[in-house]
Amino acid sequence: MFLSPFRALVSLADRKEMASLTFRSRMEQVPAKKEGRLTLVLGLATLIAAFGSSFQYGYNVAAINSPAQFMKTFYNKTYYERNNGYMDEFALTLLWSVSVSMFPFGGFVGSLMVGPLVNNFGRKGTLLFNNIFSIVPAVLMGCSKVAGSFEMIILSRLLVGICAGLSSNVVPMYLGELAPKNLRGGLGVVPQLFITIGILVAQIFGLRSLLASEEGWPILLGVTGVPAALQLLLLPFFPESPRYLLIQKKDEVAAQTALKRLRGWDDVGPEMEEIRQEDEAERAVGFVSVLKLFRTRSLRWQVISVIVLMGGQQLSGVNAIYYYADQIYLSAGVKENDVQYVTVGTGAVNVLMTICAVFVVELLGRRFLLLLGFSICFTACFVLTAALALQDTISWMPYVSIACIIAYVVGHALGPSPVPAVLITETFLQSSRPAAFMVGGSVHWLSNFTVGLIFPFVQVGLGAYSFVIFGVICLLTTIYTFLVVPETKAKTFIEINQIFTKMNKVSEAHQEKEELEEFPPSTRGQ
Repeated sequence: MFLSPFRALVSLADRKEMASLTFRSRMEQVPAKKEGRLTLVLGLATLIAAFGSSFQYGYNVAAINSPAQFMKTFYNKTYYERNNGYMDEFALTLLWSVSVSMFPFGGFVGSLMVGPLVNNFGRKGTLLFNNIFSIVPAVLMGCSKVAGSFEMIILSRLLVGICAGLSSNVVPMYLGELAPKNLRGGLGVVPQLFITIGILVAQIFGLRSLLASEEGWPILLGVTGVPAALQLLLLPFFPESPRYLLIQKKDEVAAQTALKRLRGWDDVGPEMEEIRQEDEAERAVGFVSVLKLFRTRSLRWQVISVIVLMGGQQLSGVNAIYYYADQIYLSAGVKENDVQYVTVGTGAVNVLMTICAVFVVELLGRRFLLLLGFSICFTACFVLTAALALQDTISWMPYVSIACIIAYVVGHALGPSPVPAVLITETFLQSSRPAAFMVGGSVHWLSNFTVGLIFPFVQVGLGAYSFVIFGVICLLTTIYTFLVVPETKAKTFIEINQIFTKMNKVSEAHQEKEELEEFPPSTRGQ
């Protein structure tokens, strides 16, 4: 009886040794894997997934900014019609803050739904299901003025937040599992590219000459349903993740068929073998919950890195610029009538730099872009603080302020915005990836919610020095990245996992012990 755990451990070690020998013999029989290329099927699947999902995240971040005054007037008018009196300033501000903050709160709720949905519906299936959380609120927001209900807007902001919370995690996961390793970084940045395009389109539609008007704002909010409808029509014609099909659904034929369509050739044996290796390596572990993710020593630095990078991404102040762009430019000395055009220009810079990131992430690497991006943001925050403090003293300081904001946007678009989601896909294997995205997504949206709620008060309290806080966070994240985060470009998921195994200083015996602890009692005692 006392020897039962030892026997199970020996048995597990024997199985792993036999599996290792099988892997080596298989790999000796298969030819070298071809270099992956961007096929038509892979390219279209990437565009449809990113446009139908990621675009909406960016669009809904910025869409509520321009028509804010018209919407507040609608809130007050609706309240008057119901109660024969207007809301006081505090009540109106509170109601508006709730309307804005429901989006990141919904994002947090959506992040908690990622694991169960992707494990049961698959990656593609989850994206299709997610369109419910876009089309329904689009209709509600479009009809809110006619219905005379600001509650419909608040509920809709929660629902589109859930949509964004799911898409911001599932799209990078889906594309990372579709892409060959040499294109994984570039395709992994595409969702962030479409987020920035969504922000830019919302800023353009939000010009006062277009939809930022008393009559146009319901249309501005309702446009978010169009990409979802297109995705619902087109995405079913594209493959599910081959890794999901083989490792979780155990459907080798479907996985092979999906790989052939994605790669554009029939010889997918080497890549199928790589997926089988990942499956064998994880078979003893089984499904990894969020709790187990935190308890597993062999995943320690991966989890810490996800929390630091996702927290650093949002707490570095990027959404303070988008949520309160108009106020920042006004405080920088831009005339009120010109603010909307400067905001659109900033959005265009964001898109252009994210396009650059798509092409350089495989050339320069993930780690370098994180270090470069956070360093630029750190510098921009501190120079912006000095410029805002001196703008009433020196006449040309407002131009320095604008240059700092643009430099910040450039830095964030190169690394901090797109790279963390790519790293979550790469640093976790199939069984732990959904839980890792739940953790990363939760940190992302809670940080987003915190900044959106607190920044206006910080700005009032600290004035020009509010960006010092963001600068310090950028500096700390840069230091952590330099000391801890490894380079992952051009490596398989198994190779990246081996890098972190050495970092976590987990011996083979300890890994087997962790796996043994997950066996049911009946298995241990045999």
